[in-house]
Amino acid sequence: MTRVLQPSRALQGALGAVAWLNLVSALIGMAGLTIGGGLGIPVELLEGSVFHSYAWPGVILGVVVGGAQVLALLAQHRRYGLAWGLHAAAGLIMMIWIFAEISIMLVWSPLHGLYFLTGLVQTVLAVLALGARPHPLWGRESRAPRHSPMSVR
Repeated sequence: MTRVLQPSRALQGALGAVAWLNLVSALIGMAGLTIGGGLGIPVELLEGSVFHSYAWPGVILGVVVGGAQVLALLAQHRRYGLAWGLHAAAGLIMMIWIFAEISIMLVWSPLHGLYFLTGLVQTVLAVLALGARPHPLWGRESRAPRHSPMSVR
């Protein structure tokens, strides 16, 4: 039987907390954009895009961004080895969402920075949970000269 890498409890807890924050934010955003009438954001910001209201962006936010968070949290709760990869994907989806939103609306808000950061933190924590880190974590590589087999002596 193959052993599944289990990150520390602190790392698992941090990933869970960031995923829950992202999930709740996506669901609140979805509700605000769909039934909340766009949260008071001017519809003119969507000019030139395929959207004529905030309803579809709200649905996409809830289903895609929120759904990715749900999948990561469920996999983590059920202790699937896939959980850490799903957390990485969910963080990337959050960052892509923010990038696309800024690209469409051509405005920036501090909330964009906050949620891009939460996506980045989730992705980095997931990569660490997957074991992609040097040992020791803060160790430095030696600067000993390397001799190439092709070098002339």
